[in-house]
Amino acid sequence: MNGAPEAAAEERRILDRENPAGATGYLGGTAAKAVYAIGVAFSLFQIVISIHNPFSSQVVRSLHVGFLLLIAFALFGWRETDKRDRVPWQDWILGGGGFLLGLYHWVFEGPLIVRAGDPTPTDLAVGCLVLALIVEASRRAMGWALPAMCVVFIPYALLGPWLPGSLAHRGFGFDQVIDQLFLGTEGVYGTPTYVSATYIFLFILFGSFLEQAGMIRLFNDVALGLVGHKKGGPAKVAVISSGFMGTINGSGVANVLTVGQFTIPLMMRFGYRPAFAGAVEATASMGGQIMPPVMGAVAFIMAETIGVPYSEIAIAAIIPAILYYGSAFWMVHLEAGRHNLVGLKREDCPSALAALRRGWYLVVPVAVLVYLLFAGFTPAFAGVVGLMCTAILILGNNLTETTPRLGLRLLFWIGLGLLVALTLRLGVRTELAAAGAVALLVAASLVRQGTRATLRLMLDGLANGAKSAVGVGLACALVGILIGVTTLTGIASSFAAAVLDWSQGNLLLALLLTMVACIVLGTGLPTIPNYIITASIAAPVLLKMGVPLIVSHMFVFYFGIMADLTPPVALAALAASSICRAGHMEIGWLATRIALAGYVVPFMAVYDPALMLQGGTVFDVAYVVLKACLSIALWGAAAIGYFWDEIGWPERGLATLAAFFLVVATPGTDEAGFALSALFIAWQWLRHRRARRRAA
Repeated sequence: MNGAPEAAAEERRILDRENPAGATGYLGGTAAKAVYAIGVAFSLFQIVISIHNPFSSQVVRSLHVGFLLLIAFALFGWRETDKRDRVPWQDWILGGGGFLLGLYHWVFEGPLIVRAGDPTPTDLAVGCLVLALIVEASRRAMGWALPAMCVVFIPYALLGPWLPGSLAHRGFGFDQVIDQLFLGTEGVYGTPTYVSATYIFLFILFGSFLEQAGMIRLFNDVALGLVGHKKGGPAKVAVISSGFMGTINGSGVANVLTVGQFTIPLMMRFGYRPAFAGAVEATASMGGQIMPPVMGAVAFIMAETIGVPYSEIAIAAIIPAILYYGSAFWMVHLEAGRHNLVGLKREDCPSALAALRRGWYLVVPVAVLVYLLFAGFTPAFAGVVGLMCTAILILGNNLTETTPRLGLRLLFWIGLGLLVALTLRLGVRTELAAAGAVALLVAASLVRQGTRATLRLMLDGLANGAKSAVGVGLACALVGILIGVTTLTGIASSFAAAVLDWSQGNLLLALLLTMVACIVLGTGLPTIPNYIITASIAAPVLLKMGVPLIVSHMFVFYFGIMADLTPPVALAALAASSICRAGHMEIGWLATRIALAGYVVPFMAVYDPALMLQGGTVFDVAYVVLKACLSIALWGAAAIGYFWDEIGWPERGLATLAAFFLVVATPGTDEAGFALSALFIAWQWLRHRRARRRAA
């Protein structure tokens, strides 16, 4: 009798862990206000150190983790079943202790540098406490899978001489392990934490501000205006709106829980079965992690790991991201054709142009961000300027709308422009000029009754952005244990050699093994640790086989994302199930089928790197994009069982074979793929023509 409510409660708890900013039933009263204030303080701290940072990198990372621990212990209880309407005193002690220990590298920075490599008993004790708090906070926020996988590496480092076979190594002392994991920049304060404390947090905050300002409504209105009235319009709206959302928010689960609140009920109302509606939204939302300009957190970690500008990662992702959404759009088009699902009436759809005229100021920060990222500026600079630009435009637009006289409104914008120009002329940094403009607008808003709600909206953005960063930040700190031990012991090289032996030098087999590893790991791990593990094991193997560096890392990144659609965990499907009220396993398998056409993209990029704009001429790029589009069309027809009309298994087999030949770029396969594609299309065209004649 109680099975259904218990299952629903379990789903809600998992979703709350994945999206703490939008969690329901979390806290109340004084505790809620305290966490709200901490979130605002955390966000302001991150913004300030991005504009003017008086601390060393190690201190910034330590303070960042301290804030994460404080918020995590306030948000998440000891057990998932605990009712979280208040924060127990012991959790305040754990969170407060974690924050105070985060000050250790700041207070004792000088002595720690002097005795580097020779930790004192106090250093070791503090290190053990910090590691234990990170593991416990991560367990509460993410469950057991990732903490258990990371913690097991600590005894591995200590017990090396007693391990069997190729796992054995010379072993390291307890002080060496703690020194590596806590006192240096190879452990919990390594590259992932550095990226979280600089780039990732700012971009999460950027997306939070735009969401608070109404960007979701703008995306939905534009998508409705463009395709809402087409065949299967509601599902196409979900794909386009989620694609737009992916440009500012790299979290797939968060996208499902925001955009899906509108698109999933819309699809169900127009005939899509609940599970398919949830699967469409889950598939479309997960693509946001590879959609520039604001990709998922892994993209920033990848840029630091392989030592290339973030803009190069974004450029490499452009065509695969478009093809991913194109494949999802094609699949829902075929499903709509198969089940004769119509769209909305044209008069019921809003005007896309009118929506853009109403929300134009929300598009400007995204345009500024894109320009700065692709003009060679650092992601940190682009993030803080984009964030300030968002605040300026939201506050300025609200002020001018409440000012009745056109002359005063024009005077305001001219004065604001002069302020920025003057500060730049005097040699003040751009982000300082933007911060000054924000401060001026905040002061102006405080004296006007009608604009104080806008300030509250911005404070909500600061608080929600900080809470949304908890899961990503803790994952970055936790995988530092894994990174630190693999660096210390060299185990990654052993695994890479094993994968190379298993594949026996066959690139296709190595790719398939890597894909399976990514998906298997992804059934229990978030995308960040999934990428870090597979990038350290499989990416070097692909590199040795001649795959370009960015392409090999993008390959494991892409399939790490796909793992969030794959049962049994399928977090994106679980998020969608809370809205459409269908089983998340069914949604997961349907989402895997919808995304099936997109699985060909990374394989094609490996065989022809021009698909990721890594070399080749314009003709080479156009040729491989044409092949990819044709292959996606054929995979889609085979998966759905529909092209112009319903197709049987012989035609589906022919389409699958043609698509496979187009993917595997070996001598003669392209020609065979194009020939079989032409045969399939001609066959379908003749069938469709005969069917229309009979109907007439």
